[in-house]
Amino acid sequence: MTTTVDPRAFVLANTRIHPVPHAPEIRLHLADEAVALWQKTEDDLGAIGLPPPFWAFAWAGGQALARHILDEPALVAGRSVYDFATGSGLAAIAAARSGAARVTACDIDRFALAAARLNMELNEVSFALDGEDPLDLAPPDAEVILTGDVFYEKPMASRVLTWADRSLARGSRVLIGDPGRAYLPKERLRHLATFNVPVNRSLEDFEVKRTSVYELLASKT
Repeated sequence: MTTTVDPRAFVLANTRIHPVPHAPEIRLHLADEAVALWQKTEDDLGAIGLPPPFWAFAWAGGQALARHILDEPALVAGRSVYDFATGSGLAAIAAARSGAARVTACDIDRFALAAARLNMELNEVSFALDGEDPLDLAPPDAEVILTGDVFYEKPMASRVLTWADRSLARGSRVLIGDPGRAYLPKERLRHLATFNVPVNRSLEDFEVKRTSVYELLASKT
């Protein structure tokens, strides 16, 4: 069913502005409760099976990435940065705040892009928004690629890793924020930092998730 719901208006109507728990210098438009928004998204848009509103929450991996970038701005300062599956735009905002020369935030969900734009404006930074699925395309023109919480499902993890390998071959540095999701490629990671990240209890199994930031290493095979 075609919907006329405006993504920007929907985000504004269903979120409130909150500081990010583990990066309080950044504020985001966030939902207070997960299940209610999931249902409201389906009801309001009249489209059962609509992509879940990942954009409405500060996920552990994104919070860890943002915190590490804010603490270590040299990772991105003066560099081009590509934030894959940006969701709320949290990691992209952290990169822009930390002096990145150019930031692109990518997400195939148009509601996520609306949320990322609102959050960009809220935090008075600027970055490009890209709604195209990059995983079957040539690697982005970026020195640093950010990936937060993307290894939760096997098909997705496999596609991301293949794409990330192409990016590594091109010369990009790939940083991962992850609380130990099932399909994290642990054997190919260099540990950079670990944080205890407060998260939305309706989304996770604990109120605080021990979450790490890694650099993806090239495959030895």
